[in-house]
Amino acid sequence: MDTQPLYDLAPIARLMLLGVLIALGPLAWVGWRNRNSSPMRRLQALTVLTLFLTFDLVLFGAFTRLTDSGLGCPDWPGCYGNASPVGARTEIAAAQEAMPTGPVTHGKAWVEMIHRYLATGVGVLIIVLTVSAWVQHRKARHGGGEPPPISPWWPTFTLFWVCLQGAFGALTVTMKLFPAIVTLHLIGGLVLLALLCVQAVRQTQGGQGKAPVFISTGLRWGLGVTGVLVALQVVLGGWVSTNYAVLACTTFPTCQGSWWPAMDFGQGFQIWRALGLLQDGSHISFAGLTAIHYVHRLMAYVVLAALGLVCWRLRQAGVLPVQARWLAGLALLQLATGLSNVVLDWPLLAAVLHTGGAAALVVVLTWALVSSRAASAPQEFSAPSGASRVSA
Repeated sequence: MDTQPLYDLAPIARLMLLGVLIALGPLAWVGWRNRNSSPMRRLQALTVLTLFLTFDLVLFGAFTRLTDSGLGCPDWPGCYGNASPVGARTEIAAAQEAMPTGPVTHGKAWVEMIHRYLATGVGVLIIVLTVSAWVQHRKARHGGGEPPPISPWWPTFTLFWVCLQGAFGALTVTMKLFPAIVTLHLIGGLVLLALLCVQAVRQTQGGQGKAPVFISTGLRWGLGVTGVLVALQVVLGGWVSTNYAVLACTTFPTCQGSWWPAMDFGQGFQIWRALGLLQDGSHISFAGLTAIHYVHRLMAYVVLAALGLVCWRLRQAGVLPVQARWLAGLALLQLATGLSNVVLDWPLLAAVLHTGGAAALVVVLTWALVSSRAASAPQEFSAPSGASRVSA
């Protein structure tokens, strides 16, 4: 009988040390590449790199989930009370011998722990960002330079959010892949990307002396509505994945040979329940899984139409051309990978790319919104030293 406690804090100091060591690589690279630059430029470079590494972390989190490695180590934050699977090889071998195809194997344990190491490293980088932002803010208040282009409360809230995200990561393990918790963990990762994107764009604008571009109020609203639709679709997609409902429909455009297959929405969208079960302890029906899948598919049509419309309007207006091209390309990627998941029996590469495409859509839409302002409501934008104040 497995008596391993769900929370074992014994290896936490070693895990934190590993996180610091992982973070030293990006920090050293930014410091060397920007050794002759201003502190503000180094902060901007570190923010962009942290955004990139967080995106990679979201992809690896998808890989962890899709390879069924989320319970590769059944306790948190370590693995059977150890900082790595090396120290837990005896316990892992015993669990693997008892259930050769179960959730605990040597390979799955390494995947799960690497995900935790990377998450800890990103957390350390965000701590550095927060401290650096407050140092620059304090220097500016005492006449030691220009104020940062974004409030230090942004990285502070980001630090709070990454701690919350870590808590959801712990609950993902200790609550045995509870679908609502796993979906919230995915959503939290995408919110973290959006928070870092806002800071990266604002700092880049400030460093280059650029102001957000004017766009019509209608187009600005279009970007916002499309962002809301994408966010809703991400939630639905997370619900499909965490309930393993992808293969409830294996044909396209129909599902199970019907345009409106048998579905049980009450079961499919009963939120607070264990994986594969309903609140009364019975198993969720295939009709419930079909409802989860098909709602996501129907919403995909709406999102693709919204993305197509906003890309066309951006091109027609001649604004944000880079973001428009990214949105169009990502929409096509999502269509291709979504179809591949259905008709090719959920291949791992397509599934990971589908999550990556969703994350990239969140980043690009955030980028577009931060890079623009409604033409009917001009605001003042602070440029760096040597540049004039620009109306935006």
